[in-house]
Amino acid sequence: MYGSSIAPASSPAQAQARPPVIREPRHAPVAQLVRGGVVEGVHYGSVVILGADSAVELQLGDIEGAFYPRSALKPLQAVAMVRAGLPLDGELLALTAASHSGEARHLAGTRRILELAGAGEDDLRNIPDLPYDPVVRDTWVREGRLPSRLAQNCSGKHAAMLHTCALNGWSPKDYLDPAHPLQRAIAETVEDLTGQAIAQVTVDGCGAPLFAVSLHGLARAAARITTAPAGTPEARVADAMREHAEMASGSGRDVAALMRAVPGLLTKDGFEGVQVAALPDGRAVAVKISDGANRARVPVVAAALARAGVDPAALAELAGEPLLGGGRPVGAVRPVPALDPRTPTYL
Repeated sequence: MYGSSIAPASSPAQAQARPPVIREPRHAPVAQLVRGGVVEGVHYGSVVILGADSAVELQLGDIEGAFYPRSALKPLQAVAMVRAGLPLDGELLALTAASHSGEARHLAGTRRILELAGAGEDDLRNIPDLPYDPVVRDTWVREGRLPSRLAQNCSGKHAAMLHTCALNGWSPKDYLDPAHPLQRAIAETVEDLTGQAIAQVTVDGCGAPLFAVSLHGLARAAARITTAPAGTPEARVADAMREHAEMASGSGRDVAALMRAVPGLLTKDGFEGVQVAALPDGRAVAVKISDGANRARVPVVAAALARAGVDPAALAELAGEPLLGGGRPVGAVRPVPALDPRTPTYL
């Protein structure tokens, strides 16, 4: 089934939604690497900004072609599991949607979810890895510890998948098979929240099925999650991630800092330069950096949020790190002028 499209979801609305087109991305310049007043390089990518009414307020590059959201899809996967009966809330639900740093609290939380599932680390089917945070990783290596499934940044999600399987009487050994009831439930939720059929299925870095949608669809899904009524699976996931931002990422991570800086904001990053963010009123942004560079992702997301109406003062610390020459700042990665809030929008 990998590398092929999945069957359409069962509801009529989902069945009628077309999948995004699979094509070479039509990215556009989204950030410039400026050193000493000269543009030294250009980062290409795509950006979409949605208003509170779900209308596209700004688009750069290719927002409708199929792409892989990577870990930015985790809030949707968490919603699917809550819809399937996962009873977690608070820190443990935030960890379910996390790309965690491998800190002690992340490992302890994952162990707790496994205990609730009646499972152990050996039941996880994600790949063994070292902790994601470089400081935690260095300590781990100095202590002579080897890569483990528990330390891998997706272990919270995988533990929650095992818990969801146990609650529903589903087989735990093949929970990563796209044909498994859990993965079919996740696929249906992805189609529901994005408003489009899945274009392609492949394998994510952790081993879980990964679904291709559009950047526009990802932004729609984030808006659906943040505007859902209190008590719904969507609202439970959003509340958990916002209230426990460090559990959904890690200490010192830019996404945690962003959720602390902007009240009510939900945001999730993913490998290869992906990030989605949404506010409680439905305003949302989604970003894909073509070369996967975080040095472009962070300032482009901040600029897109400012363009969406977030107070730039709250985003000042997320404008990106300076470029150094001889140990002192000589430049920066700057979003393109189209992302400046003062630039008129023409769609």
